[in-house]
Amino acid sequence: MSRAQSLSVPTGVSVKGDVATGYETILTADAIDFIAALHREFSGRRRTLMERRRKKQQAIDAGAKLSFPDETEKIRSQDWQVAPVPDDLQRRNVEITGPVSRKMIINALNSDADVFMADFEDANTPSWPNIIEGQIHLRDAVCREIDFYDESRGKSYELGADPATLMVRPRGWHLDERHITVDGEPVSGSLVDFGLYFFHNAKELMARNSGPYFYLPKLESYREARLWNDVFEYAQDHLQIPRGTIKATVLLETIHAAFEMDEILYELREHSAGLNAGRWDYIFSAIKTFRNRQMPVFPGRSQVTMNVPFMRAYTERMVQTCHRRNAHAIGGMAAFIPSGDARVNETAFKEVERDKQRESSDGFDGTWVAHPALVEVARKPFDAVLEGEPHQKHRKREDVDISARELVDFTIADGRITEDGMRTNINVGIQYIESWLSGVGAAAIFNLMEDAATAEISRSQVWQWLHRDDAKLDDGRPIDHELYTELVEEEMRAIRALVGQDRFEKGRYGDARRIFDRVATDDDFAEFFTLVAYDELE
Repeated sequence: MSRAQSLSVPTGVSVKGDVATGYETILTADAIDFIAALHREFSGRRRTLMERRRKKQQAIDAGAKLSFPDETEKIRSQDWQVAPVPDDLQRRNVEITGPVSRKMIINALNSDADVFMADFEDANTPSWPNIIEGQIHLRDAVCREIDFYDESRGKSYELGADPATLMVRPRGWHLDERHITVDGEPVSGSLVDFGLYFFHNAKELMARNSGPYFYLPKLESYREARLWNDVFEYAQDHLQIPRGTIKATVLLETIHAAFEMDEILYELREHSAGLNAGRWDYIFSAIKTFRNRQMPVFPGRSQVTMNVPFMRAYTERMVQTCHRRNAHAIGGMAAFIPSGDARVNETAFKEVERDKQRESSDGFDGTWVAHPALVEVARKPFDAVLEGEPHQKHRKREDVDISARELVDFTIADGRITEDGMRTNINVGIQYIESWLSGVGAAAIFNLMEDAATAEISRSQVWQWLHRDDAKLDDGRPIDHELYTELVEEEMRAIRALVGQDRFEKGRYGDARRIFDRVATDDDFAEFFTLVAYDELE
């Protein structure tokens, strides 16, 4: 029986999730009142912005082009800079990311990375226990009271003396938290994740010479950044904390936002800590945005590298824009997970090092990794160019002049769609969705850390191939529903063999396949698979 009724909640607020032992320390009356206040103040603007997204997509479907906004030309042309960041955000050469599980938090904070981004979004299944227990774990980490005992390994984990700087990524504006309603409406997942963490930890972080630092995902416009800035101001005033204490890095992971980099930094200028190149979501965003218009058919995801024209254009413009505004530019993810095969690891480490050499040479101030073993691999190229300095903001990249056309140059030379590539998309997509449904939002699959962003690439590529008459395999076969069904059946058998009969039968692979079928084959493109799958979480 739920203990939710034992909580003290304000009028009009309902907590529908079970309240397990310890949850009441997060779901306090004052904290819930704060969440309700955020909802009542900002939910209407959030809904308006989500409707604006839909209308913009309709315009693009009808032939409109993406462009730099006319109304913000002065912001792009004038000289201004974001506010300085605190000392513990000056050096961000290597950042590690991961979900808000207790063991992950300890290992990431102890990893020798400069920053750990604790993720309530793409690397986290937003089940009620994951959300509330994640808040408990982060509170304990902030207070330096976090530990963990792994019974299966007989191993204890404790926080070291010099942990990484903590940043938190709340869910995107498009996601609801159905377990908390205010005046009959579900609260924004963004406001729940941000609000609970800020309310419980902001003052403690400040007392420890740090602060409430965030990563903001999936923004599509400067208006959405403005909403976040207003949330920050409201929250700081509520807790009587000086404005500007919050610092936030925006994940530039939608193609819409690439046309509004200056504007996004400007809206958050008192609270800005820079931009990050969210490469996987960016590729997904390109396919999603131009799904109903003629754009070149993308080859398999392994061929959509950071050196193809549209990816190169967006990252070079990001470094230039950030450094002109005295903001950090953080590079993309290295998702490799070490295996037991030394030769595989050696090859992968060299590839990661080459990728980070490109980023550091381009002027990025830091980069992302998914595993502690990659921290020093990624750090080495940055050490070589930084020469003891914490960042490269002095490199203004005045040689860069990226046009709107270049940002949508989707040409990929010698790109091919292979049967193996299609199989990989199907296999990884289904395996990841099954993991997500089972409560694990960061899944190691084929030596890569897969999250919601990479799963979105997998299913969106299959969707594009199935809905384009000119999409064919490199051997000439058309990509149609008959081929898709044949490959899905074979990959389901391959997954069964890979995970074993017992795991397969106890897992949710049938549900995962059904969801993948829907988001990869329906005529209407689902905006996010997580919106489709959220109601199926147990």
